Amino acid sequence: MKTFRENLSGYIFMLLALSSISALALITVFIIVQGAPLIADVGVIDFIFGMTWAPSQGEYGIFPMIIGSLSVTLGAVILGVPVGICCAIFLAEFAPVKLRNLFRPAIQLLAGIPSVVYGFWGLIFIVPFIRDYLGGPGLSILAASVILAIMILPTVISISEVSILALPRQYKEGALALGMTHWQTIFYVILPAAKSGIVAAIILGIGRAIGETMAVIMVVGNATAIPTSILDPVRTLTTNIGIEMGYASGEHRQALFATGIVLFIIIMVLNSLAQYITRKK
Repeated sequence: MKTFRENLSGYIFMLLALSSISALALITVFIIVQGAPLIADVGVIDFIFGMTWAPSQGEYGIFPMIIGSLSVTLGAVILGVPVGICCAIFLAEFAPVKLRNLFRPAIQLLAGIPSVVYGFWGLIFIVPFIRDYLGGPGLSILAASVILAIMILPTVISISEVSILALPRQYKEGALALGMTHWQTIFYVILPAAKSGIVAAIILGIGRAIGETMAVIMVVGNATAIPTSILDPVRTLTTNIGIEMGYASGEHRQALFATGIVLFIIIMVLNSLAQYITRKK
C-alpha cells in the first residue's frame, strides 16, 4: 500500500510537470503556426533586415525594431549591471545582518512592482528630466534604458549575491591569510570564482529587459526608425506587438506573430546560454 501511494504521488508530480511543459509547447507551436507563413512569404532576410514597417502597404521589415530592442537592452545593461553587482557585493560582504535583512525584502519588492507603475513613474519624472536637461523629446532610448535598468536590478542582485555566498569560505580565508586586503580578495578571488553565476545573472537580466513591454511602450517613443542617438525615440519588438495586436488582422496579424517568433528565439537563446554557463562552471 505504501509503495502504491509513493508511485501514485510520483505520477501526479510527473503529470503536473508535463502540464507545464505542455503549456510551453502549445504556446510555441501556436506562435510558429501563426507567424511562419508570413516569414515564408516575405522571406527571412527581407523580414529580419527590412527597413520599412508599413502593414497597410504590405511591407514588413523589423530591422529598426531589432536595433531598438538591442539599444534599449544594452543601455539597461550598462546602467543596471554595475549597480546590481555592487549591491550584491555590499550585501554579501559588507552589510550588517540587520541592514541585509532590510535590503533583501526591498529588492524583492522591486520585482513585484507592476511594470505599468515603472512606466508611469518614468513618464512623469524621467522623460521630463531628459527633455529639459539633455534635449530631445524625452521619450527615448535613454528613458527606457533607465527604467529597464531599475527593473533588472532584482534579478542581477539576487543571483549574483547567491553566487558569492555559495563560494567556500576557504577562498576568502586563504586570500586574507596570504596578506590580501578585503577589497583585493573581492576583486581577485571572490568575483572571478563567482563569475559563472554573475554572468548567468546578467544574461537573465538581459532576457528580462528585452522581453519587457508595458513600461517600455510608455517611455520609448515608438518611432519605427533606426536611432542615431540615445535621445532618439525607437520602437522595440515587444512594443510593436503590444501596440498593434489590438487592431491587426490578416497578414498584419501574422507579421506580429512572426515578430514574436524572432523575440521568442532571442529570449530562448539567452536563457539557454545562461543555463549552459551555469552548468559548465
